Amino acid sequence: MKNIILFIAILLPFSLFAQPKNIMISDTLNPEEPSIFINPKNPALIMAGANIHKTYLSLDTGRTWTMSEMTSNYGVWGDPCISADTAGNFLFLHLSNPPQGQGAWIDRIVFQKYETQNQIWTTDTFMGLSSTPQKAQDKEWIAVDPSNNNMYVTWTEFDKYGSSDPLDSSLILFSKSTDGGNSWGSPIRLSKQAGDCIDSDNTVEGAVPAIGPNGEIYVAWAGPNGLVFDRSTDQGNTWLNNDISIDPMPGGWDYDVAGISRCNGLPITKCDVSGGPHNGTIYVNWTDQRNGQTNVDVFLSKSIDGGNTWSSPLRVNNDTTQQPQFFTWMDVDQSTGYLYFIFYDRRNQTNNLTDVYLAISKDGGLTFENYEISESPFMPSHTVFFGDYNNISVQNGIVRPIWTRLHYGKLSVWTAIINPDTQLGLIEKNNLENIPQTKVYPNPIQDQVYFSFKLNKKETVNLRVVDIKGRVISNLIESQIHKPGLYIETFSPAYFELSSGTYFFVLSTDNNQITKKFILNK
Repeated sequence: MKNIILFIAILLPFSLFAQPKNIMISDTLNPEEPSIFINPKNPALIMAGANIHKTYLSLDTGRTWTMSEMTSNYGVWGDPCISADTAGNFLFLHLSNPPQGQGAWIDRIVFQKYETQNQIWTTDTFMGLSSTPQKAQDKEWIAVDPSNNNMYVTWTEFDKYGSSDPLDSSLILFSKSTDGGNSWGSPIRLSKQAGDCIDSDNTVEGAVPAIGPNGEIYVAWAGPNGLVFDRSTDQGNTWLNNDISIDPMPGGWDYDVAGISRCNGLPITKCDVSGGPHNGTIYVNWTDQRNGQTNVDVFLSKSIDGGNTWSSPLRVNNDTTQQPQFFTWMDVDQSTGYLYFIFYDRRNQTNNLTDVYLAISKDGGLTFENYEISESPFMPSHTVFFGDYNNISVQNGIVRPIWTRLHYGKLSVWTAIINPDTQLGLIEKNNLENIPQTKVYPNPIQDQVYFSFKLNKKETVNLRVVDIKGRVISNLIESQIHKPGLYIETFSPAYFELSSGTYFFVLSTDNNQITKKFILNK
């Protein structure tokens, strides 16, 4: 049999999915309910957060991490949400716990900014502080408009958190900032139907905003009317007169999963702004019990008309078991329009053992590929709080999920290194002696990049540079015969006027094809 490398083309990056390396971000101070975000200006920079006051920074695309314990003038009390502005500064939103005499527990939503250039936390502002009597502000999330850096935040306001008094209600609120988070507008009520304050099925929760291709703001949430949707086409100044129904969400958003102290199926809203075939499609992802109380599944509904109408729910997990899948989150890779989902999954386990799965849709949510990404299962305990969500961030083919794990009674948060170059194919182990040795340096780059390769025998060589979608940018070497030895090629992105992002060298020899990624950070 010939010595070969089994190679999968860049346009099909996950057709053969190798087990990704799992990285423990931290097991200090019992972290849970994590959030993560890849910096769009420099994918080497990734920030994560976890309950109750922790942030983590990686400078090497998630391979190593540094933890910080956050402080704020208004206190830090969980529900971490990590994002970034158009300049590449990281944003950290969370609940409040002000010093005694300066406010009340969760009386506002707090916004903090980390300036990546100066490597310091600067802005510390807030929104949603109500007048007397003070109300509780909970479960916030942010979206940033890439065209103007407008920041939009949605959350739930409780008249009195946990109250069963029918006179107390919950609402979905919205606030925006047009000055980089230095100030925030007065909250606007979005939910036409109020919820109760019990923090269960009839409470309105789960508002995650998304930005459309023309600056539209889309948001869905769950509550007494199931899943509902609202939108603004004028930067949040006005909204629909009536909420639009997406799905009745059978069984509600608050349900039990064995071994989990508290579980929910709250929705995640995303929009495709990739410019591809599904540009403008709005997606809502959630879990519910329509297939049985112990058979929780992951679902997706989409709208191609701005949210006026919605597809029937499509099941994301593709197992044939009665085991639950829960704590879903999703993201859209805006370089390809591909959808990525993370969720806990017990399809292969018994006795509450739990794996972590990744699902991918490359056709606008019509079909889904499922992959187990955790290296080993874990055993949760109903006595240990796991938070209310996991998270995932995707930029230019770089995929970074984040999840909570319990091992020998200790909580930790983890990610997985899923990159297009490491997942493109599989090498037969008995063919290593004839594989060219390759290297890319520096990486990431701002100017020139060098690609070196060493041949062990005489071969015909082709070397090209391609983008994330597999489009050829430059043919550096075309069918040239090279003798054994070391070769170095230089590539200048500025000559081709390339924008920041992920690109690849593809080296083809007589029997081998090797792909190496480099990141351009202008």
